Amino acid sequence: MIPILDLKPQLASIRSEIDEAISGVLESGAFILGKTVAQFEERVAEHLGVKHAIGVNSGTDALVIALRAAGVGAGDEVITTPFSFFATAESICSVGAEPVFVDIVTDGFNIDVAAIEGAITSKTKAIIPVHLYGEPVNMTELMALAAKHNIEVVEDCAQSFGATYNGKQTGSFGIANAFSFFPTKNLGAYGDGGLITTNSDDVAVLCRKLRAHGGQHKYYNEMIGYNSRLDAMQAAVLNVKLNYIQKWNMQRRHVAQRYNDMFAGTDCIVTPSIAEGHVFHQYTIRLKDTDRDAVAAKMKQRGIATMVYYPVPQDQLPVFEGKYDMKPRTAQAAKEVLSLPIWPELAAEKQQEIADTLIEIIEDVRNV
Repeated sequence: MIPILDLKPQLASIRSEIDEAISGVLESGAFILGKTVAQFEERVAEHLGVKHAIGVNSGTDALVIALRAAGVGAGDEVITTPFSFFATAESICSVGAEPVFVDIVTDGFNIDVAAIEGAITSKTKAIIPVHLYGEPVNMTELMALAAKHNIEVVEDCAQSFGATYNGKQTGSFGIANAFSFFPTKNLGAYGDGGLITTNSDDVAVLCRKLRAHGGQHKYYNEMIGYNSRLDAMQAAVLNVKLNYIQKWNMQRRHVAQRYNDMFAGTDCIVTPSIAEGHVFHQYTIRLKDTDRDAVAAKMKQRGIATMVYYPVPQDQLPVFEGKYDMKPRTAQAAKEVLSLPIWPELAAEKQQEIADTLIEIIEDVRNV
């Protein structure tokens, strides 16, 4: 079986460093926050070009705390994309606000920035752009629009660690921005973990309070917060992996380019653009005029894993049943997208096997 992601080659290449880092945490006896987390926060802030980085226990909590720190609450509206994992909309609802969904672009998978202005109302407090699959949203246009209407931007960078837009890291544009360190991410921990980034001193203080039961000092709680602190063990792992993330992201881009070359001339496969700054958390194609689900099922039968991110847009999930109209471009993408195996060390020979098998299966499915 060829998996959608194989983390074993990565671990093998850094195993001794990982073992040493974990051993250091065990010897220290400090397992939550502490010096290891503080060191990671300092290093990752420098890497991303931001003033503050605040470690939390998941990407979802990072979104929730970032929204609260940005002043979003009950009665507010937050504009975002329907084409994302549910955590994006869930975090908006969790702070008492209302998600407002804007369709995606025609030639990609990110929110259509040009369509956002039409969704702004007097209740709009923030915009959450999602850098889906590792491709940055057009942040120049988005930040200009937000400034024009005095709206905060909270970036969802769960899939975009290391991605850049015009040379600037995702997670460095908004007032407060959220990253996930779920093990499958480009920069993944060995368990759950998340991060909030900001250039605002006040927002950073508030985020640090909110992650620790709403208090800056133990037993002096100032507000209702969360128990959302990054474990030192995960920070130790991330500290090691941070040294290699640029190399790994570049390798992902090479893998994506090889796929594009392999699929050149296959008219029913729409390949993603190798856009500047794209770090390919997923390599996702569109299958035009083809039964995507039949193709995926036959790939599985042949021992090759694929994934559909996402078969149901988040505004059409059962939790929102009947509340939102279907967005046409998002609906089309949900029927066509298929993500193929990708990891930095994916060998060209194995990749060619994946591509050849996919093309063969597509022909079979279309000839039925």
